[in-house]
Amino acid sequence: MTSTEYQIDDIVNFTKKALQWASLFNTACCLVSQGEHDDAYSKFDALIAADVLHDFKDGHEDSFQALQAFIKDHPAQWIPGFLAYDLKNEIEALHTAHPNEQETPNAYFFVPKHLLHIKGNTVTIQSETPSEIYNGVVNTLFVPPSFVFTGTVQAKMSKENYINVFQKLLRHIHQGDIYEVNLCQEFFAEDVVLTPIEAFLQLSELSPTPFSAYFKTGEHHIISASPERFLAKRNRLLISQPIKGTAPRGKTEEEDIALINKLKTDGKEISENIMIVDLVRNDLTRSAEPASVKVKELMGVYSFKQVHQLISTITAVGRENLENTTGIRNTFPAGSMTGAPKVSAMRLIDRYESSRRGLYAGSIGYFAPDGDYDFNVVIRSLLYNAHKKRLSFHVGGAITAGADALTEYEECLLKARAILELLGTQI
Repeated sequence: MTSTEYQIDDIVNFTKKALQWASLFNTACCLVSQGEHDDAYSKFDALIAADVLHDFKDGHEDSFQALQAFIKDHPAQWIPGFLAYDLKNEIEALHTAHPNEQETPNAYFFVPKHLLHIKGNTVTIQSETPSEIYNGVVNTLFVPPSFVFTGTVQAKMSKENYINVFQKLLRHIHQGDIYEVNLCQEFFAEDVVLTPIEAFLQLSELSPTPFSAYFKTGEHHIISASPERFLAKRNRLLISQPIKGTAPRGKTEEEDIALINKLKTDGKEISENIMIVDLVRNDLTRSAEPASVKVKELMGVYSFKQVHQLISTITAVGRENLENTTGIRNTFPAGSMTGAPKVSAMRLIDRYESSRRGLYAGSIGYFAPDGDYDFNVVIRSLLYNAHKKRLSFHVGGAITAGADALTEYEECLLKARAILELLGTQI
């Protein structure tokens, strides 16, 4: 494997060409950091991987331990991949009764044959033949996307059922079984025809976010506009940035400011965020040096194209010789998608939600050659099985003691707005 740098004048067009070129392979991944906010921890603007030298699939008794062995077998490599929410069943005494209708694997990682690292106007190509890859991308004819979607989007959980389940979970909170729980619902379509790359490019236009991802393995396509970092490692520093607290964008600057101020002072949104910060702090202590867990930023307001969000940043110094997958396992899945206490909340999620989460609320990311890693939370994401012609996406929100069912249902639809707009449909 050799590495060659290239300076590109039109990096936006080159990146689109590279994505289109990579999508022709049976396995491909594109991780993109986009949007208005600079990410102090990001290693690239885009990372595009194509074709497989070695790969890792689910089916192990302990997927995290097996994944660590895979990483050790392939040192100093970029290894992109994903972890499904249902790996929680390996970590805790939990069970998911709903079928895996989307058939997405619980885990998949690969060492790519070809990798393009894009930062600013510099593209670094790692491959046996970097110049061939460069010429292949440059000579790719990029045609502006012609998006195709055929199918009828349906709710797995009706509005009435959502409200009924919401009230049951609220009773669990009032009884003291849990403090908070994230209730999610699936929207799906069958007999679907979809153009995945065009879907990713258009969703990126509708909702540019810092943890966007396109992932293809065989017939499975993942199209993600995630704004949330689950967990990153930089040297020994662990970083988690849970999102809890959502408000719509205003139609004017004045309305935007008013909505931000309301979000910053909303008792329910604040309590959601603080509870999850406490949960993440607790999760990180399992991997951290004593007294090293810090809340670097509490409830910062970040504005995206579709919504305003409250985001907190929690850091910790990882224990010496902490294995990467152990650090991830100790915090998986993201607390922002479960509730607190975490295991009790997940048990109730399995009991009351109407479908398996699968990759939703799991994580997409990478292990880097220097031993670092970075993973998102799979939200605001489409899953498409081209063989089954089935499309799926989930949305959800937190329930606390002061939550209102109709308000939370409307917040779910707000979070789904970009995907519904992309698909040209309404719920």
